[in-house]
Amino acid sequence: MMFGGMDKMLGQMMEKFKRDLDQGKQALSECRLEASAGGGMVTAVANGNGELLEVRIAPEAVDPAEVEMLQDLVVAAVREVLDNAKALKAEKLSGLFGGVEALGLDVSGLF
Repeated sequence: MMFGGMDKMLGQMMEKFKRDLDQGKQALSECRLEASAGGGMVTAVANGNGELLEVRIAPEAVDPAEVEMLQDLVVAAVREVLDNAKALKAEKLSGLFGGVEALGLDVSGLF
């Protein structure tokens, strides 16, 4: 044992980190976030992992003469809900990284 048990301790820490990360991802997948645009005419629903689950469009928003406006509302609602999901994910999983973000490192791509 070259490092006096350090390798075993690191292995255990990595296993705990992976377990905690998996539990965090599972909890995020069960969260439901909603964002709407156009006064509720279009609503997007995503989970905490940033997966778009649903888009609801109010019947009165469907006007063939206003297709571009409807498209813009869908994009706005989806962008907002995905931004909210990204923020929630960062908040919920940030504790796993022990303040690494404070050093200016972006760890969002890791999960």
